[in-house]
Amino acid sequence: MKPASILVIKLAALGDVVQAFPAFAAIRAHHPAARIVLLTTPPFAPLLRRAPWFDEVWSDGRPAWSDLRAVTRLALRLRRAGFDRVYDLQTSGRSSRYRWFTGPAPEWSGIARGASHPHANPRRDRMHTLERQREQLALAGIHHVPAPDMSWMAGDVSGLDLPPRFGLLIPGASPGRPGKRWPAAAYAALAAGLDLPVAVLGGPGERELAAAIRAGAPGAIDLTGRTTLEQIGALGRRAAFAVGNDTGPTHLVAASGCPTVALFGADSDPALCAPRGPAVSVLRHQPLDSLPVATVAEALARLRRPS
Repeated sequence: MKPASILVIKLAALGDVVQAFPAFAAIRAHHPAARIVLLTTPPFAPLLRRAPWFDEVWSDGRPAWSDLRAVTRLALRLRRAGFDRVYDLQTSGRSSRYRWFTGPAPEWSGIARGASHPHANPRRDRMHTLERQREQLALAGIHHVPAPDMSWMAGDVSGLDLPPRFGLLIPGASPGRPGKRWPAAAYAALAAGLDLPVAVLGGPGERELAAAIRAGAPGAIDLTGRTTLEQIGALGRRAAFAVGNDTGPTHLVAASGCPTVALFGADSDPALCAPRGPAVSVLRHQPLDSLPVATVAEALARLRRPS
């Protein structure tokens, strides 16, 4: 008998992809001999190819509907793959439509019409992401979803010239949602009072935030625009702590095991999407820009204090 062929769908965004790590690991543990394919998008494929959960990672998972050639290629690829089961962890209108592409033969875990293992809980959108995925998997026969081993996050960061001990600051967030950002001046004040140097993570568009932090804390190291997702995960494995807004890199370093203080305002609800774990502290303050520096410093001190 040939091994089962499994498709896992997770397209975006970074924080959501990271919060699917326990589900990814649980699916692999439940199907140890299966061929497991992840369907995702280009930003996340290099990182997830390093993970131990997939035999293949396909990055063509979100073609524009107007690009009929790309849509047709994906439809044919999914139909010809002959999957036995699909775990749709995106559970969106788009990913549910992919059941048309695979055809009715595969078992389907998700919210698509006609799914063999539907997640039909009407409260699913009011559940934390991790709990929602655990319930979805339980309905498909996977009842053990432990925290995954993240030791595979071991990318090369030697070229970043970091000191032996350092912390991480993640001051960015979605540009269209400024309410998710604690002010750069507050990060600078926090950094200036710490006992370790800090490195500022972010994309190229967040260099101004790093410059503002360095203006108040000249010892801070600007890594904005210099790190891949693989390196961010590796930095989380090495850092003494991290403080960041509700944004993908904060979720990634928290998942790596880094002691992390995650900051939330009114724009997102930590009850639905906050990082979780023994090394995570979540602070919510409305509005976020008035969250006192002392409150964050105290939360960080408690997190770093030996038990």
